[in-house]
Amino acid sequence: MNDTVPPVPEEKPAAKPTAVPAAKPAAPDADPYRVLARKYRPASFSGLIGQDVLVRSLTHAFQSGRVAHAFILTGVRGIGKTTTARIIARALNCIGADGQGQPTTEPCGVCTHCTSIAADRHVDVLEMDAASHTGVDDIRELIEGARYRPASARYKVYIIDEVHMLSKNAFNALLKTLEEPPEHVKFVFATTEIRKVPITVLSRCQRFDLNRVDIDVLARHFSGIVDKEKASISDPAMHLIARAADGSVRDGLSLLDQAISQAEGEITEPQVREMLGLADRTQTFELLDWVLAGDIAQALGALDSQYRDGADPVALFEDLLEITHFLTRIKVVPGTENKPGVPEIERTRGAAMAARLTMASLARTWQILLKGLGEVQTAPSPKQAAEMVLVRLAYTANLPTPDEAIRKLVDSPAAVAGSAPAPAASPSAPAGNAPGPSAMAANGGGAAQASAQADPAAVAQPETETVAVAVPVLDSFEDVLALADAKREGVLRTHLVANVRLVHFEPGRIEFSPGPHAPRDLAQSLAAFLKAHSDRRWMVSVSSEQGDATISEQRATAVENLKAEAAAEPLVRAVLEMFPGATIDTVVREALPDPVAIADADDDDSDRIDEFD
Repeated sequence: MNDTVPPVPEEKPAAKPTAVPAAKPAAPDADPYRVLARKYRPASFSGLIGQDVLVRSLTHAFQSGRVAHAFILTGVRGIGKTTTARIIARALNCIGADGQGQPTTEPCGVCTHCTSIAADRHVDVLEMDAASHTGVDDIRELIEGARYRPASARYKVYIIDEVHMLSKNAFNALLKTLEEPPEHVKFVFATTEIRKVPITVLSRCQRFDLNRVDIDVLARHFSGIVDKEKASISDPAMHLIARAADGSVRDGLSLLDQAISQAEGEITEPQVREMLGLADRTQTFELLDWVLAGDIAQALGALDSQYRDGADPVALFEDLLEITHFLTRIKVVPGTENKPGVPEIERTRGAAMAARLTMASLARTWQILLKGLGEVQTAPSPKQAAEMVLVRLAYTANLPTPDEAIRKLVDSPAAVAGSAPAPAASPSAPAGNAPGPSAMAANGGGAAQASAQADPAAVAQPETETVAVAVPVLDSFEDVLALADAKREGVLRTHLVANVRLVHFEPGRIEFSPGPHAPRDLAQSLAAFLKAHSDRRWMVSVSSEQGDATISEQRATAVENLKAEAAAEPLVRAVLEMFPGATIDTVVREALPDPVAIADADDDDSDRIDEFD
């Protein structure tokens, strides 16, 4: 046995500690960038902007414990339908920071359910896009899953986006479960086409219509986001973005995101106009001013300039329509230009233009621009179509309205009469007193002047004769038939005779019951005919009363009565009895001879007989 102890290894000096560089703190922007529309998505009902009715209704429902089993949210794109659906799912399943919370309209945002739903990974909150899952098999799978209780949450929430895309069979398969769902299931539907959703589905849901957000509300909301993003934007530029959003929060945030990424420093109005393809507002006012003044050369030059600067003709016409609408509101509602939020250019230029434009010209401008917008949108060359519409508008701007033209004709008849040829000599003057050509040549203008002084009535006589047009007197329905005869309205007269049962007639008012073969627009046709050919406005209406017999029926009755009266005559009765089966075809009343003339003729005959004798 060896008792020797193994040598102890020699200790080496400890190595000097080397300095390990401390880990650098993560940069604050190390997280992947998220667009503003996702970054600032509301997490509770208080974060929804412009939806006061929805927030108030849901808040009261949660507080009173009367939460519906199915909701349907409708509105334009980007208004917050899916966001609201997720907020409802969080509000139903939030348990609070301490795990003891109840359904609330202000989710805590820190509990397991709130964070899982916000991250789109909660097992009991199922989202389905109906645009890609339209079949009945998808709905059967959803219904099968609804039978089982939630895995961890309080409720199973099914969110179906664009629900109107489901097929007819899919809707039918969903109806029974939607009407009597299990107590642990809630449905939230979202759609932009509410009219395509069957009424049987709508009747089983609590409906909320999400409104477009006002421009001022959007501008304030976007200003707060700009401050959080440490960016800067001018008020006119913010107003442009809010207006271009057209009430959609998501669209506005996308435009704001684009503007912040493109600009260095403060975002200005010209930069936003260039980004959106909009024309300068001042130049648009000048363009409309030149067009309405009839200066088409200046207007086309302004259009060329804005087109070279990148303005879209469609957007330009939308601006022109908006300005025309703004000017009309100034005319109708004074003080519109002084409301808060109206830009300075619109306040000053708008008030000046509205003061010198008439309502008729603004209405005509609106109609031409509105029709022209469709032409610009569909034309092969939008710029050429825009030019043609502006030319049309410029040439119609100076045309008088119908009432102005009539007023001018009434106020200045001499101007119209002066263009007529001189009338011939009065036919009532004696031929011997008329001066011959030599006399007229010798006297020059003196004879005419002397004649005018001698006959003052000749001076007062107008140069043109006014032909009075006789206005028909329509005191009975027979007069109306005679007028239709005179105006050769054969079709109308036929219907008046055969299909009109008169209920009431007075000058200016006709009430009748139409026959089974009367056209639907008979009352309108008769009213238009009477208005065009009489001196008053007629009210023609259809009545549910029986009314008198038609003119055709009355004439047929009169003929039958006349035949019966003729058949009662002894001679006619004897003929009918002698020829069985004979009928009376036509009865003609002949005027009886004058008894006085017969007596005179008898006297003359007796005189001639006496003479002969």
